[in-house]
Amino acid sequence: MGMMQEFKEFAVKGNAVDLAVGVIIGGAFGKIVDSVVADLFMPIVGAVIGKVDFSNLYVVLGSVPAGTDSTLAALKKAGVPVFAYGNFITIAVNFAILAFIVFMMVKQLNRLKKAEPVVEAPAPVIPEDVILLREIRDSLRK
Repeated sequence: MGMMQEFKEFAVKGNAVDLAVGVIIGGAFGKIVDSVVADLFMPIVGAVIGKVDFSNLYVVLGSVPAGTDSTLAALKKAGVPVFAYGNFITIAVNFAILAFIVFMMVKQLNRLKKAEPVVEAPAPVIPEDVILLREIRDSLRK
């Protein structure tokens, strides 16, 4: 079997296709969660704490060249070592929200699986002639 044939069999198997669909949907879902965190959640948290933009929370660890703006992007562009903890906070909150949403989805799926009643197949109906033949067989054994 050629390599292309093996690849074709692998690529069209259910698991590979399911995984590809999951990765694509996961990427789009990640963008939605990023937006929820950046556009909805972080401004509220920022208003409570007093800072609206967490991405600009940082500590400068080196010397800043003269004429460099004091924004995170300008400092990074100038090569100044910066401890950018604000971006980490945003990503950590992103992860917590995403993990919670996935947890709730799995919990709901498990609940739905338990709720489905297991229907047992009815016992097959044995024709009368088969029953009669079995009785004759059993009587001959005696």
